[in-house]
Amino acid sequence: MAVFELKNCLGIAGVMLFSYLLGSISFAVLVGKLFLKDDVRKYGSHNAGMTNVLRTAGKKAAVLTAVGDLGKGMLSVVVGRLVFAHILHAEPMYGAYLAAYCAILGHIFPIYFHFKGGKGVLTSAGAAVLIDPVSVAITALIFAAVTFTSKIVSLGSVVMAICYPVVTYFVSLAFGRDPVPLTVCAVIFAAIIIFMHRSNIGRLIRGEELGFGKKKKREPADEQKRS
Repeated sequence: MAVFELKNCLGIAGVMLFSYLLGSISFAVLVGKLFLKDDVRKYGSHNAGMTNVLRTAGKKAAVLTAVGDLGKGMLSVVVGRLVFAHILHAEPMYGAYLAAYCAILGHIFPIYFHFKGGKGVLTSAGAAVLIDPVSVAITALIFAAVTFTSKIVSLGSVVMAICYPVVTYFVSLAFGRDPVPLTVCAVIFAAIIIFMHRSNIGRLIRGEELGFGKKKKREPADEQKRS
């Protein structure tokens, strides 16, 4: 594929724009307004993510948020693959990863909601499950084990992110694929998740991170930030 041909430039830009705008749909904010009649970012951790929705709006709202966040990651990958394969005649995997990164960027910095979004875990998972389902299944088990043992979602997310590139490398070898491209892309996924959890990591080190078994009160937005 000649990247700088007009058709290819437009195709790549279209995938990036579509995926970013799709990722910018904050289901946490929309579902929060449906259940709370208010912005979920005013409460709890002030984060536009499923965990904060669970704490402040309940299980039904959290499930809807999770489905939406997973779905937009998956849809972005489907569109990226289709455009690269059938319009640009390029390697579909490149389109999948490009679309995934742009959807995650939209989730974290949503243009519709003043660029204040979530941390990208479920959107990343939705994208990754279509790109490399075996690696995602293994790391999901790691996430579940860590989260239900510690009762701290952020700890499970960080451990999962750390393990994901390692798992991707060995799964690629097991299936006879070149492990380098997928592992490099997995490292980028992991780096985004870990970076977005930097404040959580600080609280984990200090022993101050809130477990999912403990509910926070619906307090106004000037309370100390947690997630």
